[in-house]
Amino acid sequence: MYLHISSKLPIIDVQKAFSNAFPFLKIEFFKSHDEHYLLPGDRNIAEAQKKITEDSIEVKAEMKVKELEEALNKLFPLHAQVFRRSGNIWLETTMTDEWTLEQQNEHGREISASDTKKDAIRGDYDLSRDND
Repeated sequence: MYLHISSKLPIIDVQKAFSNAFPFLKIEFFKSHDEHYLLPGDRNIAEAQKKITEDSIEVKAEMKVKELEEALNKLFPLHAQVFRRSGNIWLETTMTDEWTLEQQNEHGREISASDTKKDAIRGDYDLSRDND
């Protein structure tokens, strides 16, 4: 897949394109690497970095998270962080930046599926449900 980056493009458009390819991952953009000021999706990419080069970047499933984040910073420059879904929360992938996007996405799928199964099992053993 290719992520198109343009200064006038809303951040949410880049996020949606990324999440369409990797449904258990999301990408967030920050004002700077040090500040960690998360930019909302309704803002334009230009708010993440004033000197945006309009271009596209090829994102492959076998690309490591670290490689994607570094490429976005080098090419555009954008400060990005990939997050993985874990049930109903999102975790930063900083401890597993060496994993590929495919590995991250699959792990998110497995964790989220097992949480759904646990919820179904808990509901199945709800002792108060027949006391209406």
